[in-house]
Amino acid sequence: MNVEVQAPEEFQGAVVGQLNQPARHHPEHRNHEGYLIASAHVPLSGDVRILDGSPLGDAGQGEYSMEFAKYQPVPRSTQEQMIKEFREKQAAAKK
Repeated sequence: MNVEVQAPEEFQGAVVGQLNQPARHHPEHRNHEGYLIASAHVPLSGDVRILDGSPLGDAGQGEYSMEFAKYQPVPRSTQEQMIKEFREKQAAAKK
């Protein structure tokens, strides 16, 4: 997904730190009239956590938007974890 975050400049460290995590790609940011505008390509499973539980999200002063960018295979380790969780849910449902 392509994600764009807009927030007051005081939250720049928190937002840029989130966008610079290994699973995110091509992070960019700029400042405009007291606001930070940051963007990156992120996996769908991780995008909404950019603001949730952060000082920015708790303060309710930032917002983000996302749009579909492309399909891409998940890393092998992520695939294995997803399969494991799915099988555990299936086993629990059969009980």
